[in-house]
Amino acid sequence: MGTPHERGTEPAPKVTERAFARLAEINDAGEIRPLRVAVLGGGCSGFQYDIRLDNKAEDDLVLEQLGQAVVIDPVSLPFLAGAVIDFADELIGARFTIENPNATSSCGCGTSFSI
Repeated sequence: MGTPHERGTEPAPKVTERAFARLAEINDAGEIRPLRVAVLGGGCSGFQYDIRLDNKAEDDLVLEQLGQAVVIDPVSLPFLAGAVIDFADELIGARFTIENPNATSSCGCGTSFSI
């Protein structure tokens, strides 16, 4: 799991070794960039995840392992408290996933949730 960091009293998100390993494979092909995990308003359930390669911002929470980094902005952090960021390679496709204990419901797409 990722290195535990705390901001305030909320538990920091965790990143699995499998997610860091997949990020390392992606970054092996070129420039090493962090994976940004953010929460945006919208989607079919009220909020949606935005997961993409991005540059680190000064106020991001940085979770590091295997020479890779996952960054989360301070606005998204409360929505992701205690979440587990993983990578799933399933019959329907391969993707980064988020198991979020704060979500009261989610839709079938896996990227939209409500609190």
